[in-house]
Amino acid sequence: MAYYTEIFTPETYQAFTQSDRTIDGFYERHKEVAKRVKAGDILVCYVTRISRWCGLLEILDNEPFRAIKPDFVETDDQHVLCFHVRPKVWLSLPDSIPIRDDKIWQHLSFTQSYPKNSSIWTGILRNSLNKLNDKDGELLAEMLSMQANNPFPYPLDEKELKSLKKHTVNRVDKVVQVSVPENDESIDDNEGSQNNDVRESIKMQALLAQIGACMGHRIWLPKADRSRVLKEWNKGTEALLDRLPLNYDEATISTIEQIDVIWLKGRSIVRAFEVEHTTSVYSGLLRMADLLALQPNMNIKLHIVAPDYRQEKVFQEILRPVFSLLEKAPLSEICSYISYSKLKELSKQKHLDRMNDGVLDDYDEQAEL
Repeated sequence: MAYYTEIFTPETYQAFTQSDRTIDGFYERHKEVAKRVKAGDILVCYVTRISRWCGLLEILDNEPFRAIKPDFVETDDQHVLCFHVRPKVWLSLPDSIPIRDDKIWQHLSFTQSYPKNSSIWTGILRNSLNKLNDKDGELLAEMLSMQANNPFPYPLDEKELKSLKKHTVNRVDKVVQVSVPENDESIDDNEGSQNNDVRESIKMQALLAQIGACMGHRIWLPKADRSRVLKEWNKGTEALLDRLPLNYDEATISTIEQIDVIWLKGRSIVRAFEVEHTTSVYSGLLRMADLLALQPNMNIKLHIVAPDYRQEKVFQEILRPVFSLLEKAPLSEICSYISYSKLKELSKQKHLDRMNDGVLDDYDEQAEL
């Protein structure tokens, strides 16, 4: 028996709670990791935005099946990869166990070394079907079973209640959900000095440039960053462009020139990347939004590249109302997140020179409410 994470949003938690709780669904991107899951394995369930453990689901299938009509969210449900499950524990939100409760926090291998106001520990809880080590899985299973049999109340505080509130805005074509994040910039775990931040950001720009050049793309870098990036960029520097071969108005060109890394084929932009190492993370998103506002018909793939522990912050910002009302589509549908660790993993792939930019779709993540 193995233990795996199952990550619910408050909305998917509510939908599952109201169902008969016999089928659990995942996104298509989980296809490969889902192959590891077997009958008898346990899904340890966690609710995002309130950071609580809520249940244990036993897998009943040795392989996933495809749902004909998934029903885990209200509209455009993409949870097409499914398992039959048997709930062993399913808690109400006021009974669910906060991850920062001492009985949990001090004993999990991925939290016990960090202060409770940190977010650097969140890597394993960013995706469903991440395998937990046996001790962590056994601890959580024991704590959740005890809570089911003898509940200790964990009432939702004001911040948690606020985070559960769903916000929607009406576009001309559809209603979209948005996030309204708290103005909280206080947590930056072990970030070091500003100089270290800049240096790491430059390394990621160099890595993006090197990967793109290896795949046969021409590369654009902002002129202000070039000298520093070229100190880190080891191969393919001949692909660097001196000027952009694009025919846009001055405002558009000025916006594009400031994007951290651009991959081009011929006279077309293929991918654009903003590296966000700092606390706010939204400056790159603003630049991407500006570009789409100026050129709503531009058909390119946009990416925010940021440290692994900044994923939740990137998703909070990308789902802001201002980014959800762009003429083309909500920014969350056009711009994805790539973690530093995933970028480094991609850079180590053999035969990058035989790959095309589509491989990035295996390494990026979309914001989800």
